[in-house]
Amino acid sequence: MSELYITRALPEKVLRAAEAHFNVTLRTQTAPLKKGEMRAALVLYDVVLPTLGDQFSAEVFEGMEDARCRLLANFGVGYNHIDVAAARAAGIAVTNTPGAVTEATADIALMLMLMSARRAAEGERLMRTGKWTGWHPTQMLGLHLGGKTCGIVGMGRIGQAIARRAHFGLGMDVVYHNRSARALDMPARQVGSLDELLGISDCVVLAVPGGGETRHLIGAQELSAMRPHAHLINIARGDVVNEAALIAALEAGTIGGAGLDVYEKEPQVPDALRKLQNVTLLPHLGTAALDVREEMGLMAVENAIAHIEGRALLNPV
Repeated sequence: MSELYITRALPEKVLRAAEAHFNVTLRTQTAPLKKGEMRAALVLYDVVLPTLGDQFSAEVFEGMEDARCRLLANFGVGYNHIDVAAARAAGIAVTNTPGAVTEATADIALMLMLMSARRAAEGERLMRTGKWTGWHPTQMLGLHLGGKTCGIVGMGRIGQAIARRAHFGLGMDVVYHNRSARALDMPARQVGSLDELLGISDCVVLAVPGGGETRHLIGAQELSAMRPHAHLINIARGDVVNEAALIAALEAGTIGGAGLDVYEKEPQVPDALRKLQNVTLLPHLGTAALDVREEMGLMAVENAIAHIEGRALLNPV
């Protein structure tokens, strides 16, 4: 049987499926792989199943043209932690798990929209401190999202799932900025520029892929273009937002608030960000549901099986 290396613990259902087709080596640590571990894995195993945080940079692939591994079956839709061009140059294919993550990630976006706009995290902290003095008419007034405008940056699978929730669930008008036009099953208007979207939206949701093209897509200039009461939601990748600029905007009250599930240097979260009341912080929960993680893992395993059987890969990138 071919050798498969899984870089972090996965749900039991996924492990059983993998063991039916491979000799599986399961790494027990939860921290990302180090460079030496990644290079060793490429030498020792036929397929490696990496996860978010395993930084397969170009340097990792140097001199690996004759390595044993010919496939990185990535666990996740995002693959900006893998230098795909360098992998391909070394003769190593890369796959991902699209589709499996769409609805769960959109749910987190909707939750962050509501939590940020209605100050839910702030209110929960107030309750836990025992400082709540009772209801009154002007207590913790937030932003009602019904009838407002939701601006979505990136209208792929996840962006469209967010748009459906915002429009049909919350009654929001939807505008979006995307590199190309989309055929959509809901009312939504494409705008010509990011600045235009930022200037008309009450809630801005980032759903773009990670990578060099989108790094610091939102910085000081973009934040200043947002409406003073608007909320920024990031469920994409942490470095899509310039974190220092976001902290400055939140401290100054330039925007109404923010909801974040991802961070620029995960798992590090700046103290200044954690101290702010007008930001909701989640520990990268986008796909954190058992059935979703099982589906992701099974899709990664199916890509690995297709590879060893000489069939076309299901989800090549």
